Amino acid sequence: MGRLSTHVLDTARGLPASGMRIDVEKLPGSGTPLKRAVTNANGRTDAPLLEGAELTAGTWRIVFHVGDYFRARGDRDAGRFLEEVPIVFVVDDPAAAYHVPLLVSPWSYSTYRGS
Repeated sequence: MGRLSTHVLDTARGLPASGMRIDVEKLPGSGTPLKRAVTNANGRTDAPLLEGAELTAGTWRIVFHVGDYFRARGDRDAGRFLEEVPIVFVVDDPAAAYHVPLLVSPWSYSTYRGS
């Protein structure tokens, strides 16, 4: 059974990014997210973003709302460079696990396919 999951680390603070809004959409799409989630105290979502029949082959986008996250923490650099971080990726095996972590600061980000 396939699934899509994520976690977010705030590299500026060295902590999990708690309270970050995440949108998931299939491309091409209507621009309306298929799923919305918010990270918990561990920087993860309480459940997979998608699982089972929800995860289909094709191109997907996860949008991390980093500007709002850093503004909510009173970070003076919030939104001065990064507002949203869209990660566009391909699911070629819907039965597999796709873990898309984000390491982020107000000025930079990194991602990879995790396990």
